[in-house]
Amino acid sequence: MPTLEPDLPDPTEAASAAPDTTGIHTRHFKFWPKRLPRRISPPATSLWHNLAVSALRYPDKPALVFFGRVFTYAEVMQQAERLAATLHAMGVQKGDRVVLNMQNCPQWVIAHFAILRANAVVVPVNPMNRAEELKHYITDPDARVAITTADLAQELAKANVQLAPAERLQHMVVTHYSDAFDLQAEGAEVLPAAWQDWLQTQHAPPFDAGCTLTSWPDALMGELPPPEHSATPQDLAVLPYTSGTTGLPKGCMHTHASIMHNAMASTLWVNSTPENKVLSVVPMFHITGMVSVLHASIYSSSTVIIMPRWDRELAGRLISRWRVTHWTNIPTMVIDLLASPNFADFDLSSLMYIGGGGAAMPQAVAQRLWEQYGLRFAEGYGLTETAAPSHSNPPDATKQQCLGVPFIGTEARVVDPLTLQEMPQGEQGEIIMCGPQNFSGYWKRPEATAAAFINFEGRRFFRSGDLGRIDEEGYYFITDRLKRMINASGFKVWPAEVEALMFKHPAIQEACIISTRDAYRGETVKAVVVLRQNAKGNTSEDDIIHWCRDNMAAYKYPRVVQFVDALPKSGSGKVMWRTLQEAEKA
Repeated sequence: MPTLEPDLPDPTEAASAAPDTTGIHTRHFKFWPKRLPRRISPPATSLWHNLAVSALRYPDKPALVFFGRVFTYAEVMQQAERLAATLHAMGVQKGDRVVLNMQNCPQWVIAHFAILRANAVVVPVNPMNRAEELKHYITDPDARVAITTADLAQELAKANVQLAPAERLQHMVVTHYSDAFDLQAEGAEVLPAAWQDWLQTQHAPPFDAGCTLTSWPDALMGELPPPEHSATPQDLAVLPYTSGTTGLPKGCMHTHASIMHNAMASTLWVNSTPENKVLSVVPMFHITGMVSVLHASIYSSSTVIIMPRWDRELAGRLISRWRVTHWTNIPTMVIDLLASPNFADFDLSSLMYIGGGGAAMPQAVAQRLWEQYGLRFAEGYGLTETAAPSHSNPPDATKQQCLGVPFIGTEARVVDPLTLQEMPQGEQGEIIMCGPQNFSGYWKRPEATAAAFINFEGRRFFRSGDLGRIDEEGYYFITDRLKRMINASGFKVWPAEVEALMFKHPAIQEACIISTRDAYRGETVKAVVVLRQNAKGNTSEDDIIHWCRDNMAAYKYPRVVQFVDALPKSGSGKVMWRTLQEAEKA
């Protein structure tokens, strides 16, 4: 199993070992929270033990709240152990990869920890993915078992039956949201009628899934004990996928240790206690929702208020009803909530911390939060490869539209992306970072792994692919993207992946994906398309958009399509996407 790099030395020790002539790498310590160390010693255990310890200490304390249905820590642990026993009976062994495909719900949490309890590896999948995309998440990690919700099971089954028998899932555990939802529970009154209908809908099981189907209640009824838990900090724990500038999404290998570091560090950074009530609406399949929200909350024995997906009215009601104290989000969520016509009816006075990333928070909105609630929106920055934050604003010394400072235990630099020489303070370059939260490498991609890291000042730094600068106080700002990526409301869209899917359309000869401005999402996806000769005149832009919507995740498909006779190409025949992008910006 992959292991992490040795623990990062204290930045002050590093500075004395290799003198910093500019002082820029230590200036941010002036703003470092005085209550916090600059590095930590995380528990030398697996992530499962965080749940076990919290259940031992607080067995009757609410761990999860799902529209009034309360799951105690003891209940979550008990159900996770029963599901772990079922997974083991299905043949899941240590190190096996198990697909987890759900929107936020208690079952996601229980399944996540059950997979870890079974010594296996969680493969979290975006629930918006369609069958054509889901095939990759089955075959690349060699998964044989998946856990999903009934509303998504049909799409997963459709992907599975299209694979060769040797590549298919062998077992699928399927749950309904109603397995964890009680309309009569106190607190369920916050739900609008449309939400009640959605949560109570009973979806028919797939007619042909290409594998056995087990219902959630049956999966929790097993009497056999779970296997002995033997996972160590160095073992692989989660395999979240991230796309890149070329090819299909790549699995990021994170050990129990790399996730544990940022789970613990995140709790310390925002001054967490067991009394915290955390709103979980950032998707749990996403590294931020998984680590900075879920694992951090379980580590600190907090209570997690779960939302399956964003709804500003519901968010306002839940914050008010459950007296939420901590909310990590995407800035567009805050903008949307503040724009609600019912905003005056919401009580946000319980909020003690609000922050997030994925997009810059507009200065006017941040100012309103400060003036009206005394809340400083703390922006942060990180990637799937860095287990969420590699940078974050100190909660008491935030800067607006800023990535913040290197996170606990982290060192960062700005280098010339070509020469890899460090850039002077204030000048633009590629952000690189070194820390115990860095991933071990890309699953089955040794060449991509080698390209992602450089040896800098005697240590292994990860190349972010993002361009930025450091200001005079040691805070980091992003300025551009070295990688070709579109940021739509915090969702990362990689053009090469969208293009690869679009080429499956019989009318498309060539396609190039670029970003275009969007009033709400900031950026959105635009496709510049060359049609095949026989499709011209009988294929419209809307035809292409509708096909993409049916075959891609909702955040990913092009909202705008432009037909052209030819794409600009270089002398070597490569599509000159920058030319199209610059023309779009102009």
